[in-house]
Amino acid sequence: MFEISQPAKQKAKELVSKMTLEEKVSLCSGLDDWHTKPLERLKLDSILMCDGPHGLRKQIGKSDGFGLGESVPAVCFPTASALACSFNRELAYEIGEAIGEECAAEGVSIVLGPGANQKRSPLCGRNFEYFSEDPLLSGEMAAAMIRGVQSTGTAASLKHFAVNNQEKRRMTISAVVDERALRETYLRSFEIAVKKGRPATVMCAYNRLNGEYCSENKKLLTDILRDEWGFDGIVLSDWNAVHDRALGILAGLDLQMPGNGGYNDAKILEAVKSNALSEEDLDKVLCRVVSFILTCVQNKKESFEADKTKHHQLAVKAAEQCAVLLKNDGHLLPGSVNQRAAVIGAFAKKPRYQGAGSSKINPFLIDTPWDALVSLGLKAEYAPGYRLQGEDIKGSDESLIRQACETAKEKDIVYIFAGLPEGYESEGFDRKGLELPPEHNRLIEAVSACCANVVVVLIGGAPMALPWIDKVKAVLAAYLGGEGGGQAVANLLLGFQSPCGKLAETWPLRLEDVPCHAYFPGGRQTSEYRESLYVGYRYYEKAQKPVLFPFGHGLSYADFDYTDIRLDRDTCRYGEPVTLTFKLKNRGKTAAYETALVFSAHQSETVFMPVKELREFVRVYLEPGETKEVSITLDTSSFGYYNTSVNGWYAESGVYRILVGPSSASCPLEACIKMTSPAMPQPDLRHAAPSYYTLPKATFTVSDAEFEALYASKLPVHDKKPARPFTVNDTLDDVKHTLVGKIIISAAKRIAKKTTKADKAQEGMILATMLEMAFFAMPVSGQMSESTMLGILDLLNGRYLRGFRKLLSRRTTIA
Repeated sequence: MFEISQPAKQKAKELVSKMTLEEKVSLCSGLDDWHTKPLERLKLDSILMCDGPHGLRKQIGKSDGFGLGESVPAVCFPTASALACSFNRELAYEIGEAIGEECAAEGVSIVLGPGANQKRSPLCGRNFEYFSEDPLLSGEMAAAMIRGVQSTGTAASLKHFAVNNQEKRRMTISAVVDERALRETYLRSFEIAVKKGRPATVMCAYNRLNGEYCSENKKLLTDILRDEWGFDGIVLSDWNAVHDRALGILAGLDLQMPGNGGYNDAKILEAVKSNALSEEDLDKVLCRVVSFILTCVQNKKESFEADKTKHHQLAVKAAEQCAVLLKNDGHLLPGSVNQRAAVIGAFAKKPRYQGAGSSKINPFLIDTPWDALVSLGLKAEYAPGYRLQGEDIKGSDESLIRQACETAKEKDIVYIFAGLPEGYESEGFDRKGLELPPEHNRLIEAVSACCANVVVVLIGGAPMALPWIDKVKAVLAAYLGGEGGGQAVANLLLGFQSPCGKLAETWPLRLEDVPCHAYFPGGRQTSEYRESLYVGYRYYEKAQKPVLFPFGHGLSYADFDYTDIRLDRDTCRYGEPVTLTFKLKNRGKTAAYETALVFSAHQSETVFMPVKELREFVRVYLEPGETKEVSITLDTSSFGYYNTSVNGWYAESGVYRILVGPSSASCPLEACIKMTSPAMPQPDLRHAAPSYYTLPKATFTVSDAEFEALYASKLPVHDKKPARPFTVNDTLDDVKHTLVGKIIISAAKRIAKKTTKADKAQEGMILATMLEMAFFAMPVSGQMSESTMLGILDLLNGRYLRGFRKLLSRRTTIA
């Protein structure tokens, strides 16, 4: 386990007392992209941190300035959006442990993950890195992964704290969130992960939260994280996410990453000398940083070797448990090696198995679906059906589809591999819609017209629109299954394993049905979370909106019966444990896992509530015909809501229904308990904000007056056309209409292209990062000097003489 001991804390205190002010300041930021600074005089070593979160990405060779260069081979596990579909805490622990072991073998002290941000919209480009729309599931999976990582002595870094739910303007946008939604939805997963996983580090997000940058938000980093939740590790910044370093220290930001060439170190020194920051405040941060480094150094394992072959097998097992069988009409699946089969789709031979951006891993070993199916004995014909980026395949899109149809004719079964190419979802930019590439949809439509038995295997990190869903018999959502996904899919398609994954997020019928649709991604300055706590199934059920597939949906090759629910008591006090039991029977002919979901439901006359909320989940393995009694202890303190009238968690007295079933849309078991709680004031918004009690049937919208009543404050300016005077808080995207902006953006495009070497998804991520980085962050990131940055702003504001003087005061470079 990773534990900062009292002796380490005492030693840190002694070392800090011997440091000069300049030495203290220097340790508040990194040495380079990945290392902390050493302090040779006091024999304090440097430690190494690297990206995760679904495998180790340790960069090799010279830094590219963006942290996206070549990396050592590592096992690539399913991304978080896939892993959450397993609903398997033990699996998350095992994967965390394996990642921790590979870190230990490479001398890496911190792995940057997992991410526990809420899935507010299916369009968020980084959703593949996050677990679920439900904060309980996200928190439990993150906690389990953290425990696994830290069991090896490697530190985990829980990220991105907090309310980082979009890529568009992620470095400057202010998330405007009411307190209930903040506590119940957007902080809840982090709270569970901190309390149950005890991460050694937490990474603060780029964005602003209710007007204040997360990197200098004392309410977030100290009042909630440390004082309320008991966090005892260090807070480090996301890369170049620091706005005002001195304010960050006062707020509880311990370590700025990456190195900044002394730029912000000088700002801290200046703040101390001007008494804007006390040396005692600095010492508090330094003691945490130094005790953490001492612990990391002590935990290093010399000559340790990780068993990557074993880890690869774990990756296969994980991908098997993550895949979700969405449809299986007529029990078309499992298929047989004796069938005449066609395998169609370029993803079958060149699968997409991970996301793009800072988490992109150099895999240890890739299993392709085609090779795995053939190795299991399937005798099939192959057709590419479409071309992937950079592929040199002869013929037009339509000729490839015609070829696929010819291949599919007179086949007993056709497996089509389709989904989202890398350029459709990535860190750095959000998706434009839910649609698959048009050629993928045309391919599926055409093949299903000439073969009755079509199975579609979907590859991608988030929900997709499926206009052809009624024309195919079976659909398996493989998500981004990691390097073992190919073998896993083959095992599932041919019945060597039974699917057991369940959706950790609702798949909507239309983008317009998503509750935040009218407000995502927001304006230039703010993104208003007007839907409040109505995210995912909490919204669709309350608004009675039909969906494509509900939260928790997932079929199996077995069938299960839920019976005999009971509670160990009829009444309880709020916060007391209650024992729930019920029976599960496998009435199928295949051994399989079933995940049972447990919800609570209570409707208040005073406070708006979802129809029901997930309180627990459990996986059960059953042989054919087997029945098991399942027993779960429910913590009724989780039944509460965040009461803004008392600034604490509270549940009113009344009857609470306990619902159990395979998904949010199917809960065949119900029991009731009468819970008592002390009477307290509650926020009554029935007159000021009635839309939250009875949700509108059309696309969700709420008036300014109603959201302002819920937000309990005047709403900040949402959108404002960029205009002079431009400041350090503006971005290149804000000045793209100016001549100076066009010149700089042209240079940025060349840099992005050169850096990523024709990798279009990574190129898009780099370019988006450069365009949406605020001017204040550019000197910190090393893209340009402060003098250059200020000179450019002068030019943008029409102060040409002063601007050119600053540019010429030293050689101007844009790295």
